[in-house]
Amino acid sequence: MNSLEKDAKNFMQGKYSMSDFNSYQRSAATTAIYTDKVVYPALGLVGEAGEVANKVKKVLRDKDGVFTSEDRDAIAKEIGDVLWYCAALATDLELTLGYIASQNELKLSKRKANGTIGGSGDNR
Repeated sequence: MNSLEKDAKNFMQGKYSMSDFNSYQRSAATTAIYTDKVVYPALGLVGEAGEVANKVKKVLRDKDGVFTSEDRDAIAKEIGDVLWYCAALATDLELTLGYIASQNELKLSKRKANGTIGGSGDNR
């Protein structure tokens, strides 16, 4: 198991907290050099998400959906870029990633309890 897989396993086992999201957000903010608040990170987020999707598509197309450790590492780097843009956008909107993550967790928990985790619509 490589370090990326260990970190993911630790996170899923609850060894990280919402404050880790906020800590990452503060760190990411030190590398932001753009002036177009909100617009720049929103567009960057879309672009990087497309890069994630493109790498996944190529594994499906070229490797019959078998992800090598190199593929996972390359995708992880792109997901990292997505995370940076999420952090930057949240900062520009005066939100914290910890707040966003906790609200999303609450929303999904309610949907699961109500049997509405599948389907569509924001308010289910």
